[in-house]
Amino acid sequence: MTQASPLAETFPAASDADWRILVEKTLKDAPFDSLRRATAEGLAIEPLYPASSTTATFAPRAHDPEQPWDVRVSIAHPDAAQANADLLTDLAGGATSAVISLDPTGQAGVAVGSAADLARVLDGVLLEMAPIALDAGFLGPRAADWLAAAAKGSPTALLAFHLDPLSAFAKTGSIPGPIESHLISAATVAARLAQAHPKAGLFLASGRVVHEAGGGEAGELAFALAAAVTYAKALVRAGLPMAEAFAGIALGLSADADYFASLAKHRAARVLWTRMTGACGVNLPAWIESRSSGRMLTVQDPWTNMLRLAAAAVGASLGGADAVVLGTFTDAIGLPIPFARRQSRNTQFVLMEEAHLGRVADPGAGSGYVEALTDEIARAAWAQFQTIEAQGGLIAALASGHVAAEVARVRAARDAAGPPKIVGVTAFPPTQAAPVQTVSVTPRPAEAPSIRLPGPDGACPPLNPIRLAEPHEAAR
Repeated sequence: MTQASPLAETFPAASDADWRILVEKTLKDAPFDSLRRATAEGLAIEPLYPASSTTATFAPRAHDPEQPWDVRVSIAHPDAAQANADLLTDLAGGATSAVISLDPTGQAGVAVGSAADLARVLDGVLLEMAPIALDAGFLGPRAADWLAAAAKGSPTALLAFHLDPLSAFAKTGSIPGPIESHLISAATVAARLAQAHPKAGLFLASGRVVHEAGGGEAGELAFALAAAVTYAKALVRAGLPMAEAFAGIALGLSADADYFASLAKHRAARVLWTRMTGACGVNLPAWIESRSSGRMLTVQDPWTNMLRLAAAAVGASLGGADAVVLGTFTDAIGLPIPFARRQSRNTQFVLMEEAHLGRVADPGAGSGYVEALTDEIARAAWAQFQTIEAQGGLIAALASGHVAAEVARVRAARDAAGPPKIVGVTAFPPTQAAPVQTVSVTPRPAEAPSIRLPGPDGACPPLNPIRLAEPHEAAR
């Protein structure tokens, strides 16, 4: 515990009224209320906050000051051999884990369609030391079996199957077969693999699809909570006890350049997880994988994306993310070259080892602004979560268009607020081109098993991803 400096005792305490007087002098003729702001979801942001006398309550994360969070890299090169080279280079360069995006077409990930294909990507990786997560969409159950096969039955392998059919359904708006059947298939595979791999993560309850489509912080959290409940119920029906079901579920969140909003959102997620699991008779902390926002990136003056990514990493790490997946500054343009990948890794190392952001378990605790924003986001997210559950759960809320309508409402509010200030696009645009290099490749699709399940196809209004800068870049 640090002691107050004797020097501080010689200054009189400043009241809220004292601060207001100073602010009003600066504003001159403008009223104090002119400084009040609100998020796109309508959550109030005050110009001044008193010190908080209470802090958010949540189960603490496992905290190691020497390795406060998992530096997780994204592997998405369509060629399996190059994906393997990227993975080994990243791990040798200090990364502690990886998430591998799989897409048999090679358009949105590594062209993997079999256990042999995935084994080529993982060649040379010690799965007992380097956690490997998957991002396989509807192919998730098959990919989970392939990853388990690559682990050769090792019960100590650090695997994260990251089954998440609900996010894939919400993003595409369609699914080959009933979404309920895909959920049952994923839960059945997860329950079976959990027996052989007790350390494995099973499901990823992610709200990122809401964020990338333009939704707000509360909406993202509500989606993630509703997904977690849906997955927990499916795992229990597949034979797992409630505690094991929730222990196998990770929360997936986004982090963007608004690091205070990201920090508060991650703290709110931990509060809500504690409340939700407690209501189910389970006591365990949230495990959060945070990925940098794609919607915040720019094509114009892409070098500024380095700053946005650094800010996202700050918000995620200070908010308590257990794993941080930081994209590269060229992601909005094309596949990254080695320099871009190295820059992404080293940004996290600078924050961790030079800025020492992980030395305090919860740096936002006690801050009036952070505590108030955490509470507002948590309350709004819980209300939206209850609305989703009242409609019959997340599948019903997606099919009815409720989730899409909420995202559209937030997007409309953001558009009504006027053009955003985006450095390099709407603010301080470059006077001359400064091109960046990307990797050019022609994907070679891989043969893959069918993901169709018997029954009518599922459908919902899709949550199409956006980029906030895109309309303004087009205008220029």
